[in-house]
Amino acid sequence: MTTGQDRSAPPQTDPADDERLPSLAEQMADQLGGWRGLVESSVPVVVFVVANIVTDLRPAIVASIGVAVLIAVLRLTQRRPVRHALNGLFGIAIGAAIAWRTGDEKTFYLPGILYGIAYGLVLLGSAVIRQPLVGWIWSVLANGGKSQWRQDPRLVRTFSWLTVLWGVVWLAKVGVQAALYLADMDTALGIARLVLGYPPYALLLLITVWVVRRVTREQPAADPAPAVEPAPGG
Repeated sequence: MTTGQDRSAPPQTDPADDERLPSLAEQMADQLGGWRGLVESSVPVVVFVVANIVTDLRPAIVASIGVAVLIAVLRLTQRRPVRHALNGLFGIAIGAAIAWRTGDEKTFYLPGILYGIAYGLVLLGSAVIRQPLVGWIWSVLANGGKSQWRQDPRLVRTFSWLTVLWGVVWLAKVGVQAALYLADMDTALGIARLVLGYPPYALLLLITVWVVRRVTREQPAADPAPAVEPAPGG
């Protein structure tokens, strides 16, 4: 006896499952590198600040560079992703080179300040021309390079104000560091670099992921196709 449905057939899968967005925790962990990534990226700066207080500028530079290299090598030997470690090493190396050449400890933080200013201005500029940078970054990091959000006015608006938020926060935190730099408050500048580093970034990332996922879920479903009325006499 046969039935209209083959019980041996595999269960139907929702095509949307193949395009499932990573969970909030997964996206946060990937961008921040987990707790280990947070700690490892902060250690070289902590070493520089402490060593500079205890000893002098050049020993502090050598110590911070040495720690950054050690972290990168350790990750390689453990076959762990080195993206965050290399980013940290690159940033530390540029600041260390400038500080070594000038002999002024505060210039260690100058590249980060200049980068922060440029990044904040680019964020605000992209929102002004309606090409919000946060939206494009989202496309690459969380949506497999797809940019369908450009056809959705709600998502364009959402990414625009999120981009403005990122730009304002970025310029505000770099403004604090710039003020300390100009005031020659080197130790306070090092502490501000740590405090205003990952915490605001993590908060902005959390807000962005939560808002975008909420807006995406609230998108209205497509209208059902209208029923076709039978022709008279049909």
